[in-house]
Amino acid sequence: MSISLEDLFKKSSELGEALEPFLALTPYDNSARISSSRTMCGVSLEHAESVRILIATGNFTSSLGVLRMQYDALVKALWLFYAASESSVDKLMSELTHEGAKRADKVPGLSEMLGALEGNAPRQAVAPLLEFKEYSWKPLSSYIHGGIHAINRHSNGYPVPLLIQAVTSSNGLSIMTGMMLVILSGDTRHSGKIPSLQERFADCLPTPATSHSTSLQGAVKADS
Repeated sequence: MSISLEDLFKKSSELGEALEPFLALTPYDNSARISSSRTMCGVSLEHAESVRILIATGNFTSSLGVLRMQYDALVKALWLFYAASESSVDKLMSELTHEGAKRADKVPGLSEMLGALEGNAPRQAVAPLLEFKEYSWKPLSSYIHGGIHAINRHSNGYPVPLLIQAVTSSNGLSIMTGMMLVILSGDTRHSGKIPSLQERFADCLPTPATSHSTSLQGAVKADS
């Protein structure tokens, strides 16, 4: 990655702006399944913006915790559309009450969602999510829960390559979210727009030779 952190922030913000119109795409229908998936796509893109803001303001530990939250939201978006039971969708879309929240707590966890996606969602969408889980999810969880990664890096500092790889990984997840929003629209006229964005913003995305997760794997190793 030859881009500077300053240029990366600029290009990443431009990518975020370019993805905003996908949130406005009309959904294929108004079903709870599509509505809930679109909502989680919006949450994932909100987390992506927060990753950029937090790194730009020097809140590095928080930014890496939010990166995991961005990933989690994207996984749930795919799961809700491709693999969730009608019961699970209904639980998450129910009115926010004490009882409703208790029922929603019983939906599958992340690992179960990923397992359900295998065989139900396109392999090219599931593979990078599985790799991210294998290489990056646990270290990123350490930042959320105050583990060794958070203590070590907050005390000793964050290498610039780690921050660059975190932002590019976040951007890669955002591109996947844009793809998901196109799928949820059911409008094939937009199908070529995401590859165009990938080409336009190639210098702020994970390199073609690596997946989103293995791009971050280098950051995780640097953080060990």
